[in-house]
Amino acid sequence: MTSSSKTVLSLDSEAVFSLKDGINFKKSPDDGKCYIIYKENGELKACKNQCKHQGGLFIKDIEDLDGRTVQCTKHYWKLNVSTMQYVNPPDSFTQDELDVVMTDEGGLQLVEVIVWDPWLADPQDPQELQEGEVTVTYLTHACMELQLGGKKMIFDPWLTGPAFARGWWLLHEPPADSMERLCMADLIYISHMHSDHLSYPTLKSLSATRPDVPIYVGDTSRPVFWMLEKRQVKLTNINVVPFGIWQNIDEHLRFMILKDEVHPELDTCIIVEYKGHMILNTVDCTRPNYGRLPHNVDLMMSDFAGGASGFPMTFSGGKYTESWKADFIKNERKKLMNYKTQLVKSLQPKIYCPFAGYFVEAHPSDRYIKETNTKNKAEELNALIKKSAPGITTWTPKPGAVLDLALALMSPSRKAITDPPSGTNIYKDSWDFDLYVDELNRAITAEMFKHKSWIQFYYIWAGFKNYNLVVRVIETDEDFIPIANGYNYLVDFMDLSFPTQRPTREHPYEEIKNRIGVMRHVVKNGLLWDDLYIGFQNRLSREPDVYHHQFWNHFQTELPVTGPDWDLFLQQVPSYQRSAEPQGIQTESVSASTFLEKADCTVS
Repeated sequence: MTSSSKTVLSLDSEAVFSLKDGINFKKSPDDGKCYIIYKENGELKACKNQCKHQGGLFIKDIEDLDGRTVQCTKHYWKLNVSTMQYVNPPDSFTQDELDVVMTDEGGLQLVEVIVWDPWLADPQDPQELQEGEVTVTYLTHACMELQLGGKKMIFDPWLTGPAFARGWWLLHEPPADSMERLCMADLIYISHMHSDHLSYPTLKSLSATRPDVPIYVGDTSRPVFWMLEKRQVKLTNINVVPFGIWQNIDEHLRFMILKDEVHPELDTCIIVEYKGHMILNTVDCTRPNYGRLPHNVDLMMSDFAGGASGFPMTFSGGKYTESWKADFIKNERKKLMNYKTQLVKSLQPKIYCPFAGYFVEAHPSDRYIKETNTKNKAEELNALIKKSAPGITTWTPKPGAVLDLALALMSPSRKAITDPPSGTNIYKDSWDFDLYVDELNRAITAEMFKHKSWIQFYYIWAGFKNYNLVVRVIETDEDFIPIANGYNYLVDFMDLSFPTQRPTREHPYEEIKNRIGVMRHVVKNGLLWDDLYIGFQNRLSREPDVYHHQFWNHFQTELPVTGPDWDLFLQQVPSYQRSAEPQGIQTESVSASTFLEKADCTVS
């Protein structure tokens, strides 16, 4: 793949001479973009003033006495500019450096190497579209149906059931014929493995009718469908495609999947092109395609809402007061709104649609999260975009609403959007909680949890060790109150031991309280801990208050693809231990409260 270079900042000799030892913040007078230059012993290093996590701006770290560290204003990540390594979280990312080129006159240039934009391969001139030829129908959350000539394409179908165990539920009521539409699709794109995009309850219904429907996913390091066999969903036409390569569907339709720079193992986005007209869907990507995206596309879609994390709502202790959380959430949402506004303004799509943020913490036990985890409103983001870039048409979608791309491109004043009929139920007002919560709670009485040695077996399987962190895991009821007959244990990840007390050496410590049904479901099935953390199914405290990227990244993205072999575990449990374990635990589906009344899993 070819590349080019671009000078992003130039300093004359006087400006170079005035650079002080340590950190220097500089701003380009041409485009207002900001950069950091680090000087030590006459040597210079430079990078963009942009956090690799979520694009926040760095400022000087007042806690750094050596003058080498900057702190992000968004999530307080810290970067050591002398090494270009992030130090909070430790052992996480490396910042991309800019080339520092000295001129003959004593000035300098900061040069960025730009990888060639893959969508420019085999460029197509836009052809005139007929009314009704290209339509986009919003179904719910991140699910869109695209009519592209004679083909129907659907993005990220989450049409039924919860996501992230039982933490997320659909805010919008999908049109009544949504499942029928899905079954009639010519192709489906699934952006990543998170369950609000890869919905196994939805795909199970699809597989009963169209197991051979073509489904396309990116070639991420962790396969998108790594749980397919475990979920017992029979889909026979899953296509894993390379990044940055056009996939031709017919003479007019093609698409290209791109990966995210921050989460390349997980997130992808897509460009769909029909007769030279581009639709860009960045989905949940933090920095899609290393920040290089096509300009002036016909339609752009992206997430907007925020709130897709347990932080800070599920944290307690120290600074995590209710007022601090409220202020943090308010500021974070505002920053996200401004970031999305600037991104859309810079890319200048003809039409912009915010989506992939229409979820709600609907279960009654998560009322606190629902009330605390305020989210951005699509209408407010679109208003900001219209103010900042009035030439861009914005669309706030409703379930069943249809955008006709030909009409929208002819004239923004024309009626290009057809809203659902009057009286259509926009918001869901009921969810089948019991069906899905009972399924999770069946794990409570699983055989392996009658034997305390499951703890050692599970964490050895998980494979995370040689890291100085001690974690206490506590099983709780619905209200996160520890239960007397649940497990409460320590894991020392330095040597993967299971002490009864915290070690005497200096060590970071985290306490994680998990709802028993969800935790045991995750453990039993070898699932990623996103169900717990993103699904708001745990409560956390930590000392010191440091994010341990290696630990969380492992349990959220890097657990073994093949789950724990519990049959082997049960065969290895000594017969004397088996006879000494508590008996009479029910094996039928029971609620967590019923389990707490009838079962005792205390093992000495």
